Amino acid sequence: MTYPKIELHVHLDSAIQPALLLRLARRNGYVLPFATVEEFVDYRQVKSFPDLGRIWVETTGVLQREEDFREVLVGYAREARSHDAVYVEAIFNPWIMWKRGVSLDAIFTGYCDAIEEARALGVEVRLTPDADLWATPEEAAEIARYAVAFRDRGVVGFGTSGNDRLNSPEAFARASEIARDGGLGFTPHAGEFGGAHLVHLAIETLGAARIRHGLGAIEDPALMRDAADRGIGFDICLISNVCIGAVPSLEQHPITSFVAAGIRCSVSSDDPALLDTDLGRDHAAAGSLGLTPKQLYDAAMAGVLCDDDTKIALHAIGASYDWSGASMAPTLSTT
Repeated sequence: MTYPKIELHVHLDSAIQPALLLRLARRNGYVLPFATVEEFVDYRQVKSFPDLGRIWVETTGVLQREEDFREVLVGYAREARSHDAVYVEAIFNPWIMWKRGVSLDAIFTGYCDAIEEARALGVEVRLTPDADLWATPEEAAEIARYAVAFRDRGVVGFGTSGNDRLNSPEAFARASEIARDGGLGFTPHAGEFGGAHLVHLAIETLGAARIRHGLGAIEDPALMRDAADRGIGFDICLISNVCIGAVPSLEQHPITSFVAAGIRCSVSSDDPALLDTDLGRDHAAAGSLGLTPKQLYDAAMAGVLCDDDTKIALHAIGASYDWSGASMAPTLSTT
């Protein structure tokens, strides 16, 4: 699957491979629930969204200083490049680290300082921090302000993440407004488990530029047409959606219905280290559903939030590549 890829939905704090987790834990004196790479494989048993959240809380405790965040981004850039990514819009959720006493300055600076090093590896990285839905509206607003302040250092978006069935993102209206007024795209998680009304809320009330997941939109054909007409793309994470039970199986995933309705659907790995996937596997899964490499590149290209010069460079990569020879390997089991 050696063709250029664009990834728009990957959580850096869920993309830390076990060897790096263990090294950061030793450096920072943090005790993980596993002591070896082999034990991590047994520990990483995710069957639901609560499972994923628990493991995320336990593993992100290793992130305590500016240098940690830099190493995490560089590590993922190296992995993404190995799967032929040329551009990544990476998510990070600073809230839990901030609550543990790590400054927002350290978190944002560490990630942003790593962008140049990622470029040297051959991949452009931009950042789209999230406010966790467990945060207060005031905390979310402060994270949005930081995101805007780091706009000139590689931050291009701001979003929300968490269980929107339990905590309504409507409370973060002010945070989304701060981000949009500051020139950032608003990229909320919406409808991963909840219904179409949550996707509608993200678009109509919060002004989403792009939707993370958006699975609930399948309940409302009018909403799907509206998203397509407005050019609001969906970030789709096929293997993640199956692993945590957001959809019953890959074959029943609504991505093909979204594409048929005209919605631009990019494909990404979401939480690769915690869900035992990667960008290549997710592309293979998309291929098994009939989507083509060029289709995925064009859909992602339509949704990128970067500056015009970077868009021109990405467009040139896509235009110069011979897509007629691109093919996807069969997907691996998601069970």
